[in-house]
Formats: sequence, structure tokens, C-alpha cells
Amino acid sequence: MRIIVTGASGFLGRLLAGRLLQKRTFAGAPIARLVLVDRVVEPGFPPAGDPLVDVVHGDLTERLGEVFAAPVHMVFHLAAAVSAECEADFDLGMSANLDTTRALLEAARAQSRAGGPVPCLLFASSLAVYGSDPALPLPPVVSEATVPAPQSSYGTQKLVCEHLIADFTRRGFVDGRVARLMTVAVRPGRPNAAASGFLSGIIREPLAQLPATCPVHPDMRVALASPRRTVEGILRVAEAERGIGPGRLEGRLPVNLPALTVRVAEVLATLRQVADAATADLVTITPDPAIEAVVGSWPAVFDNRRAAALGLEPDPSFLSVVEAYLADHPDAVTAPRSSGE
Repeated sequence: MRIIVTGASGFLGRLLAGRLLQKRTFAGAPIARLVLVDRVVEPGFPPAGDPLVDVVHGDLTERLGEVFAAPVHMVFHLAAAVSAECEADFDLGMSANLDTTRALLEAARAQSRAGGPVPCLLFASSLAVYGSDPALPLPPVVSEATVPAPQSSYGTQKLVCEHLIADFTRRGFVDGRVARLMTVAVRPGRPNAAASGFLSGIIREPLAQLPATCPVHPDMRVALASPRRTVEGILRVAEAERGIGPGRLEGRLPVNLPALTVRVAEVLATLRQVADAATADLVTITPDPAIEAVVGSWPAVFDNRRAAALGLEPDPSFLSVVEAYLADHPDAVTAPRSSGE
């Protein structure tokens, strides 16, 4: 089995690639090649010396000939421009998110029409496909049956890609699966341009003894998932057999990955719970109307039943999310722990 991961040098791409290399199998079949595709090569990427790994470095649309030079059986399409980037630069979002995804789908269709395998394609979408419209306000609890009404260019681009993938699947060109990701926190490393990036920053930076800004009111509710649960969800949706019943993927609807709903105030309280008061005080609350408008348009409470049918559950608490970050990234934590820890 030959597997492609786009955006492989990004945070989730690296986690996913690492998990696949640990397993050495996918959906019960041995992995013959793992092709990691990204236009930027980060330090430590790819995993050094692993005989399964090939690297394709460059713009995906320009390297599709190399990617599909041998039969492709599975594609994890994680490459994307993120939310605030797309608001700041419309053309970037359209190119990186919509045009690149269509080119990838066309390459997959060409393979299947030429008699090759019909590739399975997992697309990482986002809760940003949802939004409240004056004519169609969001319900208190959102499910896959809720009509998406994105309030950002990023969400719109993700939604268009979802519909393209559904139609390519209906036509038999690909076996498309869509996992809608919640805000992933806590992300390690440098801040990114996502509008929701502050939800990692107000934990990560203080724990590294750096100041951080919270650009939204603490009463705002958000839907979160830890990196561990997010990668678990991506793999489960990709590996699920199609059909009706528990553990199977029914129809072509996306799967909203499980959401933990918290108020930003709870995030800040958790920081105070795991670190000393001086560390917690490194966070300054300075509302930014632009960030509040984007993040505030996203739903915070989800019906997790479709994900639960695949055996997926949300993180039990935000404290468990932070404890996982502390365990996974001890070198990034220099702050004193609270006296109660």
C-alpha cells in the first residue's frame, strides 16, 4: 500500500506520519511506501533513515506527476492555508485550499480512469464550515445534519472542497472521507496564523515563561480537541469500512470529530491549576474584534453521535488536554508547577 500525506511537515502531518510509521500498517494492510509531501521542510522532517519514507518537496500542484508516478492507495490531504491567512489574503486561500484540492482530486480521478486503484482520500475539513446567518441561525447543538453557512473565506473554501469530494465519490473516482476538525489545542512550537491559534498560545507561551495575549472575552465558548484525539479521529475515519452499523462509515456525510466544549475562562483557569500564579498572570486579555468575529462565528456544542458510532469520544476535560501536552513536550515547559501538583 502506497500512502500520501500532504502538509506532512505541519504539526498534524508530522503526528500522523509518526503514527503510521509506528503502526507500519493501514486498514490491516502493510504500508509499502509513505510519501510525505510539503512545500516547506521543517527541522526533523522527515523521520531520518526510515526505509518506508519518500519525500516530495515543493508545491503540490506542481509535483502531482511525481506523487502519482506509482499507484496511490490512500491520501491524507492535510495541506491548507489557515483561517486568518485566508481572511488576509483571499487569493492565497483560493489557491492553497480550493485549487490545490481540485488538482489533487483530478490526479486521483485520472489514476482510477486509467485502470489503477480507486484511491481513498481523507480530507481534513474544519468546524469553520458552520456559521450563523440571519436567515438561518445556528441551533444550540450542531450535527452533520446542520446546514453549513460559513462566515469566513477559509470555511467557505473547506465547504466547497467537501462538496467536490462528495461528488467525486458519488461518481466512483475516489473513496472520499471528510473529517471536520475542531480547534486543535495545545499545539507545540511556534504560533501559526490560525484565528484560533491563541487557544494554544495562552497555554503554551506561559508554560515557556513567555507572555501571551487572549484576544477574546473569557466567556466565549469554543470546541476543542487534543492533538492525540484529532489524529486518532483522522485515522479512524480513514480506516472505517463503509456500510451501516457501529464502526462503519455510513453515506458520504462528513464526520465531525468529537468536540470538548469549554469556555475560554476554563482554559485560563486550567493554566492556573497546573502552573504557579506568576505563570498564569503572563496572559493578558485584550479583545480583538476581528478574531472574536471569526472564532465567535464557529459553533461550540456538537452532537458527537456520528463520531461515537466509530468509537471516537471527546477529551474528558481540558485538564487532560494540558496534562497530555506536559507529558508530550516536557522540554517546552519551563514554568514552575502549581503547589497543588
